[in-house]
Amino acid sequence: MLNISQLESSLWEAADQLRANSKLNANEYSMPVLGLIFLRHATNRFNAVKTEIEKSLPSRGGKKRPITKDDFKGKSAIFLPEEAQYDRILNLAENADIGKAINAAMKAIEDETEMLQGVLPKEYTSFEQDLLYNLVRIFDREELRKATGDVFGRIYEYFLNKFAMSGAQEGGEFFTPPSLVRTIVNLIEPDRGNVLDPACGSAGMFVQTGHFLENRGEDAAAKITFYGQEKSDTNTRLARMNLAVHALEGIIRQGNTFYDRWEELLGECDFVMSNPPFNVDGVSPEKVKTDPRLFTEKKIPGIAAKTKAVSNANYLWIQYFYSYLNERGRAGFVMASSASDAGHGEKEIREELIATQAVDMIVSIGTNFFYTKSLPCTLWFFDKGKPAERQDKVLMIDARNIYRVVTRKIRDFSEEQLQNITAIAWLYRGQQERYLGLVQDYLNKTHQEAATIEGALIQLESPLTKLTQLLQNFSDRLGASLPLLKELPEVEGLVAEDIANENVETFRASLSELEAGIKELAEARQDLIGELQVHLAWFAENNLTPLPPFPTREGGKDNYSPPLVGEGLGERSINEAQKDCATRFIQFIPQLKTLQKHINEVHKLGTRAVELAEKKLDARKQETWDAKEIKKQRDALDTARDTAISAIKSTLYVKAQVSWLQTRFPEAALVDVPGLCKVVTQDGITQQDSSLTPGRYVGVTALDGEDEDDFKERMREIHLELASLNEEAVELAASIAANFEELTIIG
Repeated sequence: MLNISQLESSLWEAADQLRANSKLNANEYSMPVLGLIFLRHATNRFNAVKTEIEKSLPSRGGKKRPITKDDFKGKSAIFLPEEAQYDRILNLAENADIGKAINAAMKAIEDETEMLQGVLPKEYTSFEQDLLYNLVRIFDREELRKATGDVFGRIYEYFLNKFAMSGAQEGGEFFTPPSLVRTIVNLIEPDRGNVLDPACGSAGMFVQTGHFLENRGEDAAAKITFYGQEKSDTNTRLARMNLAVHALEGIIRQGNTFYDRWEELLGECDFVMSNPPFNVDGVSPEKVKTDPRLFTEKKIPGIAAKTKAVSNANYLWIQYFYSYLNERGRAGFVMASSASDAGHGEKEIREELIATQAVDMIVSIGTNFFYTKSLPCTLWFFDKGKPAERQDKVLMIDARNIYRVVTRKIRDFSEEQLQNITAIAWLYRGQQERYLGLVQDYLNKTHQEAATIEGALIQLESPLTKLTQLLQNFSDRLGASLPLLKELPEVEGLVAEDIANENVETFRASLSELEAGIKELAEARQDLIGELQVHLAWFAENNLTPLPPFPTREGGKDNYSPPLVGEGLGERSINEAQKDCATRFIQFIPQLKTLQKHINEVHKLGTRAVELAEKKLDARKQETWDAKEIKKQRDALDTARDTAISAIKSTLYVKAQVSWLQTRFPEAALVDVPGLCKVVTQDGITQQDSSLTPGRYVGVTALDGEDEDDFKERMREIHLELASLNEEAVELAASIAANFEELTIIG
């Protein structure tokens, strides 16, 4: 994942350059900068795909033919002529007109890509040469050269919010975090037909759909037609650019979705995905009162007495999403948390929606998922094609306590957290084999990671042995060095010789502690590895039969596979075999944690012994101190320690995912889990005043006991928050000082 701090730093630097060296306003300079980011990202994709293509090109006489545009068809990247590649612009001669070169690059891309004709910015000659050279270098930093995924829209969102907040952002219009996009895509599984996003922003929903199908070995361009609508010209252009750089095709049109409905798509979409602007309050009721998309009897949730406009457009959007779906369509969208139990007219519309039985799942998301906003949100899911057994049911998931801390201001889902939430939906849909497949995948990864531990521990031996020997040699020859050590000032009545002897004793004591620590590490390793190898051999012999591919949703229907049984398991189900395997592994968890402590302790003792020698015994000035070799072995020990700790942590982390699922769903079937999920009926919803807030149904759960790793993670969160608050305090102090200075000057 792209480091957010590095991303922010790059953008701030770029913006500072623009503000200091141009007279352009925010709207004028935003697209040129985004154009450079587009070109950087397009070049990344081009180079990655080019490498793949080159591997498969036929060779004649030891030479491969040149790559052509046709080679890039269906490869998730656009073909870039040489003059349009970022590296060529980066390496232009100093006297070259870089503005003309970038304009030519954008024109060349438009000529090669029909969807981008007239879309890319071509105003670079209005920038000063030095400014453009600096911008090109800024967006060639390592973190952007290696950037993958839908960072394009995220960069755009950050840029607009920081430098054009007043003019480029309205109400709740902000970039959808990748974690939320992936959750929506994973739960509705858009795999065919018409896919609509009537508030498509940077087209992140479409891009993630492309990744979803690509991961299944399918071609999105061959199976899906994307339709997107955006109010602003800038966002419309951005969406087209984002689709193009991922080699996706779609129809992106500019229009205000409140007033510009897509007539031919009404009732025709297989999937609708969106993150609409929240709480819009300026929609004209006269213009929308006859809109056929407003299918409920209430239609308009309410009209503000003061403005005579629609008081809140959230339930306009919700009705739009429902109306665009065909008779078996699915929808997933982000909505303000307040919409789940809003009253008055919104409640009336919600009651009619619930009565359709299309409301399928509701997922509560915690705070700080949005990049520039801390508000929580809710994900809504419709399914008009629900089977009869689920017609009267809604799955409530409260995921507010599921998150990974990125920074104090940003949270997301880890890959495993995302999969675990998706697994709950699988069980709700009766797709037990997919759940079991995920558990099996976790078990396989647990044992794969565990198999690397022995090798990682072996790597510790050499630097530990060599470093200890170097330190021991130095200790053995300290007697001849005492005259040098005695050249110390007297402290609190102690003569120099006393101080020197005390320091030597401290050093030798630390060396003894190191040797004892190494011995304890060896014993812990011996206790673990033998038993672990036996278990790994058992796992290899008794591993379950690989599960078949997950079911599809052909014709809008879920195709379920029958319950599966592992080969040779007799009457035991795969779930029982998996639980048995997980139980067998539990014995190693405390041993692995103990081993981890010993590794860290030995590393700390080795580091301390070296530092004592250098600081207390002035070792660097003595011939018996091999500084170069000691540094070499310390570096090797650092690397070996990191490798070993990583292997242990990875093993424990993946195993924790198995435990998370099996403790909550012990029979591999969906059950109500306090604080997490509950299946509710329409009657149950009616009894809760038609609320669709998961927290009202799932209740709370007692907190699990906090182990050392949990404590460390919590302390890390506190540390991040404190560091961020300190930064804000410094900025605030500087701002206050500047304001006082201005007041002094004015006075």
